[in-house]
Amino acid sequence: MKNVSIHETAVVDASAEVGDGTKIWHFTHVMSGAKIGPDCMLGQNVYIGGGACLGRGVRVQNGVNVFDGVELEDEVFCGPCVTFTNVRRPRAGISKKEQYQRTYVRHDATLGAGAVVVCGVTIGEYAMIGAGSVVTHDVPAHALAFGNPARIKGWVCRCGENLLQNEELWRCDACGMTYRHDVEGRLCDSGSGKGR
Repeated sequence: MKNVSIHETAVVDASAEVGDGTKIWHFTHVMSGAKIGPDCMLGQNVYIGGGACLGRGVRVQNGVNVFDGVELEDEVFCGPCVTFTNVRRPRAGISKKEQYQRTYVRHDATLGAGAVVVCGVTIGEYAMIGAGSVVTHDVPAHALAFGNPARIKGWVCRCGENLLQNEELWRCDACGMTYRHDVEGRLCDSGSGKGR
């Protein structure tokens, strides 16, 4: 590990993997078996479970819980107090570890402060989840979703700005990128504009 910064109050268990350039702040706990990629930032009071996996450049703000079975791909942003779950019907007196479900947050997605992600869902690349939302179903790439339960309310560019529809194209006024829906209904980069 090169240039890793771990605050003296943080606990990083011996078999956890921490990538080069990662910073881990006050009172954070990274459990044995967790995989943290390079150039990540884990804020204060963060918990990373032993079966969790974070890619390159992930930003995890204060008070976030990333439990076993959660995978955050490259450049995912988790706002303060985001919480992931890993069992749909927990009971205090019954162990249900065999029922843990996988949750995937694809690259460059953003989760707003206080969002709750119920296990077993996939949040697509560049999607944006509004603050305080409860994600109970898959969210496609580039979708802007919020509410309880979170519902798609629009579409966002790679740069994070809202997309405006112009006939068959969706356009970002901020960076000039354009997108179109493919035959399966997914929003795809049409290859124009500056992008990111």
